[in-house]
Amino acid sequence: MSKGLIIVESPAKANTIAKFLKNKYIVKASMGHVRDLPQRELGVDIAREFEPVYVMTDKQKKVINSLKEDVKGVDTILLASDHDREGEAIAWHLLKSMEKQMEGKQVHRIVFNEITAKAINAAIEARGEIDMNKVDAQQARRVLDRLVGYQVSPLLWRVIAKDLSAGRVQSVALRLICEREAEINDFVPKEYWRLEANFWRGELPPFKAVLEKWQDQKVEIESEAQALELKTNCENHNAILTEIKRSSRSVEPPAPFITSTLQQEASKLLGIQASRTMSIAQQLYEGIELGGESTGLITYMRTDSTRISTDANQACRDLIKDRFGEDMINSSVRIYKNKNTAQDAHEAIRPTDPFNTPENMEKFLTKDQLKLYTLIWSRFIATQMQSVRLAVTKADITLGEATFVANGSQITREGFLKCYPHVNIPLGESIHADYASSNELEHDAIEASQHFTKPPARYTEASLIKELEARGIGRPSTYAAIISTIRLRKYVHMEKKAFVPTNLGNDVNRFLVDKFDNVFNVKFTANMEEKLDEVEYGKVEWRSLVKDYHDQLQKLINAVDVKKEKSAFVQDSGIVCDVCKEGKMLIRHSKNGEFLACDRFPACKNSKNFKRDADGKIQIVEPAQLDEACPQCGAPLMEREGRFGAFIACSAYPKCKYSRPKTLGVKCPECGTGEVVQRRNKKGRNFYSCNRYPDCNWISNDKPVAITCPNCGNPFMFEKYTQAKGNHKLCPKCKSIFE
Repeated sequence: MSKGLIIVESPAKANTIAKFLKNKYIVKASMGHVRDLPQRELGVDIAREFEPVYVMTDKQKKVINSLKEDVKGVDTILLASDHDREGEAIAWHLLKSMEKQMEGKQVHRIVFNEITAKAINAAIEARGEIDMNKVDAQQARRVLDRLVGYQVSPLLWRVIAKDLSAGRVQSVALRLICEREAEINDFVPKEYWRLEANFWRGELPPFKAVLEKWQDQKVEIESEAQALELKTNCENHNAILTEIKRSSRSVEPPAPFITSTLQQEASKLLGIQASRTMSIAQQLYEGIELGGESTGLITYMRTDSTRISTDANQACRDLIKDRFGEDMINSSVRIYKNKNTAQDAHEAIRPTDPFNTPENMEKFLTKDQLKLYTLIWSRFIATQMQSVRLAVTKADITLGEATFVANGSQITREGFLKCYPHVNIPLGESIHADYASSNELEHDAIEASQHFTKPPARYTEASLIKELEARGIGRPSTYAAIISTIRLRKYVHMEKKAFVPTNLGNDVNRFLVDKFDNVFNVKFTANMEEKLDEVEYGKVEWRSLVKDYHDQLQKLINAVDVKKEKSAFVQDSGIVCDVCKEGKMLIRHSKNGEFLACDRFPACKNSKNFKRDADGKIQIVEPAQLDEACPQCGAPLMEREGRFGAFIACSAYPKCKYSRPKTLGVKCPECGTGEVVQRRNKKGRNFYSCNRYPDCNWISNDKPVAITCPNCGNPFMFEKYTQAKGNHKLCPKCKSIFE
């Protein structure tokens, strides 16, 4: 029993740490959670004070059995899951799952913020115990979310459509999107006008100024008549530069990344979705092979703290001196304040070693890894660089009783922009230094332009994350999952990179707001986050918190009249059923969208797809009839769309139930006998496989098309999309790319 055992969460992390420790410890991975609430049951014993009922999957049992064997051969076990509530809970579940095997052994908890040799060895020296307050906070969140999911979601199934879901936090995010859309639809534009002109003196370069004051009062021009009257008055007077103010100001670099700001900037600047950002950051954190040695390139990526260690700040300043020159280092170490709500369990997201510059790391990283690492690295380095220095000029020009104003700035010191150029600094007009007070100016024709106020913008991924964080809804580590869920459920779709609620999303939100406003509102959800924090700090007992929430939820659930509510979410299309000739076709919801169904169901099972024209009028989409007869009854075959994708079926259904998958006209690349068909999994995602399954197991996420590669003659290519190349085709054989 000479070696100890360290248990981390992932194999990648285990491999990296094992190399640092040089065989002093056995390092194994738990593969994440080793037990959880059951998938298809509530899993919470309400009668026993909301006791969670934890179970293991077959895969988890296999992992635990393997770890039990490892535990037998050591006397020291170090639980090294991530340093947050989720990681603390994983450590506790490991302990509970192997209590007998761990009896009589030294079991400790170790935590670290970065996967480097120095950090790992320091963590081993500072070993501690599991923080049960954190475990309880995680259990409380898990139980609360389960109570909502398993008690409110079934109401959605009965009232609106099957397989819908409500979530304690996701439903509030959906509400924000729906309410913003309602604001946009209700917005009434307000007309306003602007007067502006170019002014100059002699050979000096001109600058543009805008009318701001009339008779020393701020002016709002609401009509064309008012604009033309003011314009005429101004044109009858000479222009005098009555006042020019010159000053300077500094722009400080933004704080180093926390989880939410990293997701926002990656979305805005790199076009990478939040879920993908977190996946790439996880790879950079867990370890990258650098010439045969694996090391973590960034610190832990789930953090709400802008704190940076003294050593890291010094290393940053050393890098700046080496790369940009000593004069680019800020005069003092810049410290950033955390928000009051920050848990401050970790440092900010930063490179573990600033001297691992992006250009040095390029050969070891994928394109997306390099993009994200460069963003993290440059943002961190900028924090200790000189601020940007601006020369600011404000010019007031009078024409009689009118005052036109011009504002301009010039960058006199580039500062941190040399490293992090992504901060938008509006510069305005360029006003030459030779302009002075009392100058008589010339001007061109005063231009009157009409404008209208604009509605608030739809939420993008970045702005939604910013709003959720600002309102204290959820935690930064959950934002990616929240956004993925509402998209997956088809509650929203993307339009010009912005969220637009679907009809289904609006209906789900309307029902939840109407019946559960007390628990699915911003204030209540933000307050719940504060209560969970108090559980972590040992101020609130988690079971009492859950009980209070459950009691409120149960009252609201019991008050719902399902039959009454159901009728409110069914719309009459005004179309008579063409099968039974008696029923009316109603607009109903499914998780895949709207469809028409006879109101005499189940006596009549007629259903049809439809679409709405530009005026919102319903148009039935009839299945395309094929020039092919059914091999069983001889009736024409039709192309239909089902929950698992397109298929061919007999037009005589339900009398004849013949059907087969629709093929893409591409021979299976593996068996060469079958043809490729498009299918859809239970989560609504398309994939492609051989129609001879299970005899042939070929499968692909990329769509094959029957286009011969001109370079190598391969009979098909894949349709692909990447940020860099957009839509293109890739030959799987010779890897040639075609537009």
